[in-house]
Amino acid sequence: MTCRDRIIAPSLFAADFSRLREEVTRASRAGADWMHLDVMDGHFVDNISFGPPLVRSIRQATTLFLDVHLMISRPDHYLPRFVAAGADLITVHVEARHDVAETLRRTREAGCQAGLALNPATPFNAALPFLDQLDLLLCMTVVPGFGGQAFMPDVLDKIEAAAAARAARGLAYHIEVDGGIDAVTAARCAAAGANVMVAGSTTFCAKDMALAITQLRNA
Repeated sequence: MTCRDRIIAPSLFAADFSRLREEVTRASRAGADWMHLDVMDGHFVDNISFGPPLVRSIRQATTLFLDVHLMISRPDHYLPRFVAAGADLITVHVEARHDVAETLRRTREAGCQAGLALNPATPFNAALPFLDQLDLLLCMTVVPGFGGQAFMPDVLDKIEAAAAARAARGLAYHIEVDGGIDAVTAARCAAAGANVMVAGSTTFCAKDMALAITQLRNA
């Protein structure tokens, strides 16, 4: 899929962890394009989620594209474990403690697509040195670490800047948004230039997941 395609990526963090295989299958049958996996270490963000063993289990349970978001302090150290677990795309934070360019290089050399994430308070300029190494730029639309937060509209300017830079440089990276994404905010993000919509509660907690995904796709 290209940066011109609308991609819906339900966030596994909002699923029922007592029945993950069924939840992943439900998302796939409902029309999900990707599965978004939020890895949190309790240091970079004030929450803990899961690690490589669960990513490996999800890989064995689905053929969906696995979009692994590392909200961890040392993504460079743990990178090989998530590659081995079966991630298709690994996104690291520009704010984490690592050599960003080197981590992105290693990710691509390992056969994974490479993403870079920006927290809401981080300006777009922080990503400028790395744009030609990216398959995806993630603009967080909430402070990372917890689900159920309200969408931060100030991030729309960053999305527009990312889309403008992509066009000016002739690049093709996806622009992903994560946090408070529903049909209304997805439409605003798409208008600004985003094409990958990460949604947790909007998808997994919906009465009709297929309808929720369709609404996100058409927003």
